[in-house]
Amino acid sequence: LGNYERFLSVSLTKDSNLSTGKIYQSVIERERVGEYLGKTVQVVPHISDAIQEWILKVAQTPVSRFSKVANDNDDAKDEPPE
Repeated sequence: LGNYERFLSVSLTKDSNLSTGKIYQSVIERERVGEYLGKTVQVVPHISDAIQEWILKVAQTPVSRFSKVANDNDDAKDEPPE
């Protein structure tokens, strides 16, 4: 996420990073509490629904913008060596 944050000048949270493990973990947790009513967990619709829910949840989270504050080291890099 660091490259995207720098390129877009935004500050992202850990929720902005999605992995297969996070999706499967959320589906496994739901299955264990009985949300699927004892049915077999399947890629479609359970995994695909979890991905869609994650996208919608993260889209609701505002992204804070930041601007780069220059320092002496940045200025020194642009000058030719003496």
